[in-house]
Amino acid sequence: MLLYVTLGSNDLERAGAFYDRALAPLGLKRRKEDEVEIGYGAEGDVRCRLWVVTPFNREAATIGNGSMVALEAESRAAVDTFHAAALAGGGTDEGAPGLRPFHANFYAAYVRDPDGNKLSAVCERPE
Repeated sequence: MLLYVTLGSNDLERAGAFYDRALAPLGLKRRKEDEVEIGYGAEGDVRCRLWVVTPFNREAATIGNGSMVALEAESRAAVDTFHAAALAGGGTDEGAPGLRPFHANFYAAYVRDPDGNKLSAVCERPE
């Protein structure tokens, strides 16, 4: 359903360092970049699915209250590693890895990037 997602940043260098580290456990890597954006995608995908950008209108990037990007993880261990990598890369904790009440196998972790954007990694597979 989604073609791609963009998240705003006021410091692409800092954001790139954070996302390089946090997205690696989910199989996503930096595939494109220039002075106004960085694109992340999975190996073999023809396009970047997550972009970190400076806003097109050149105004400061802001976060959306209630907005969040949830990324699929292949395993619970990948969720754990995502969370640890995000925190080590300058993110803040919004919910430690663990099962959530949405269904029996909904294992997730929540973080905010250095610009305040909220992210989640989710594995819906049994352990």
